[in-house]
Amino acid sequence: MDGKTALDAASEAAEAGTEAAPPRAVLTDFGGVLTTSVLDSFRSYSARVSEDPLLIERLFREDTEASALLVEHECGRMGEADFERGIAGRLREKGVEVEPAGLVAAIGAGLRPDETMLAALAGLRAKGIPVAIVSNALGDDCYQGYDMEALADVVVISSEIGSRKPGRRIYRTACDRLGVEPSDCVMIDDLEHNLSGAARLGIRGLHHVDSAETARALGELFGVGPLSR
Repeated sequence: MDGKTALDAASEAAEAGTEAAPPRAVLTDFGGVLTTSVLDSFRSYSARVSEDPLLIERLFREDTEASALLVEHECGRMGEADFERGIAGRLREKGVEVEPAGLVAAIGAGLRPDETMLAALAGLRAKGIPVAIVSNALGDDCYQGYDMEALADVVVISSEIGSRKPGRRIYRTACDRLGVEPSDCVMIDDLEHNLSGAARLGIRGLHHVDSAETARALGELFGVGPLSR
């Protein structure tokens, strides 16, 4: 939705004389929504191994070979060890020497559960609103310590279905498994391009920046009152 939150879209519809029907289900990213910021973790690691805190995110975004490795890994076609060796090689080309083994864990070491968002989703589910986690997997153990089946009604992981965000298939799979139409869903993600991918199926987007604000927006969208604590 090009940076617009679902509440922005609903307000615009109201001003245009139309009223968007309230959503019936939630799709949500994992890392960066149900956890603390992925980019903050990337930047913390980058600062430890180089003088550039944006090193890792620039590598994934701008380096063609690193981007291809990320796609292959997130889609389950490349294991963690091969991915780590490949990324360590790309970093070496940038003049940064790192140990390949454990690289994924080191990059994500700063991630912690976001209790506000976990509570908000639990509050929605308690009111009968179905929730699907839709996540691009980074590493073989990126969900370790989380009971994913307890957090959501449906869990769709890129490496398990061979498709990643922002491609349409992963969102469609989540909707099908929930038994709802894309137009009945709102997608929460901290990356705007993932929301744009969901929007191609008619899924409304909620850009996650602040946990309390996202929880407030969800409460208003679904008419269930405050969800943050």
